[in-house]
Amino acid sequence: MSYFYLKAIHIIFVVTWFAGLFYMPRLLIYNVEANDKEKDAKEVLQAQFAVMMKRLWYGITWPSALLTLVFGLTVLISGNWVSTIFKKEGLWLLLKLILVLFLYGYHCYTHIIFKQQLKGKFTLTSQQLRMWNEVATLFLISIVMLVVVKQGISLIWGIAGTLLLVILLMLAIRIYKRIRNNN
Repeated sequence: MSYFYLKAIHIIFVVTWFAGLFYMPRLLIYNVEANDKEKDAKEVLQAQFAVMMKRLWYGITWPSALLTLVFGLTVLISGNWVSTIFKKEGLWLLLKLILVLFLYGYHCYTHIIFKQQLKGKFTLTSQQLRMWNEVATLFLISIVMLVVVKQGISLIWGIAGTLLLVILLMLAIRIYKRIRNNN
């Protein structure tokens, strides 16, 4: 299989993986908020959310994460990127791989939250999960910027832009909470 087909397949699985990473925290939020419903409604909602979460997590998100890894390593090796990682022109790739490693950490911690909720253990509030939901967004933006801009991006400006984005996301979450509480 040619390098460009492998790269395309890798990107497709990255997209499906992120779809799962974006939707799963929303389901976790809804599952937590079902605790505020009356007993019958709570049981029905949480049973439905459990089915949805299991299908999403085991049917889409985990397979996509694993295939992203397999095809990503294949692209890394077949594109001879391994020899570039520790050179100046490969700094963007090294940073990307570090972010991807942290992204897998995010994925695994989301898995822990998912398993806890299936057992009826709710350790995070819906507000905390809303903030957790935005972490995947930060990873996506940071990784895509590194891949597209490569050496053209200054590390300082990259960090400053990411911090600004974090502040804006936190403000948006607070504003949303205030509007929701007023309604």
